[in-house]
Amino acid sequence: MARRRLRRPKEETAVSKLVSIIRAAFAKGQLRELSVDEVADGLVKSGFHVFDVNPHARWAMGHVPGAVNLDPADFTAADLPAERDATLVFYCSDPSCGASRFAARRAQQMGYAHVFVMPAGIRGWLKAGKPVEQGR
Repeated sequence: MARRRLRRPKEETAVSKLVSIIRAAFAKGQLRELSVDEVADGLVKSGFHVFDVNPHARWAMGHVPGAVNLDPADFTAADLPAERDATLVFYCSDPSCGASRFAARRAQQMGYAHVFVMPAGIRGWLKAGKPVEQGR
C-alpha cells in the first residue's frame, strides 16, 4: 500500500509566516546596532527617531526621551516617519529581548534604509544613568 503524502496549502499559514519573519529578524548581519551612548547622542539630531517596543505599561514607567511606543508586531508605515531615509532606532528591555530586532526587520521590509537596534534596551539605558521620560 502506497503512502499518501499530504500537501501543504499554497498559502502560508499565519503561524508559519510569523516564524519566517522571526527567523529573518534574527539572521546575523541583518541589523546594525547602536550603543546607549550613540543613541543618546542621536537624540539631538534631526531625522533621528527612537521606538520603544516594550509593552505600553513598561513604556509608561520610563522610556528614552522622545521614544514612541509601538507594538512590534502590529505597527504600520503610517506609525513611522514619512521620510524613508530617516534614522530609526528600536529597543526593548535588554539584549535577551528579540522584539526590537523583530520590529526593526519589519521597518526594513517597509523600505526604511537606516534602521538600527539598541540591544542594551531600557535596562542598559537606565544602568548607564541616562534620563528617562515617564507616561505621556
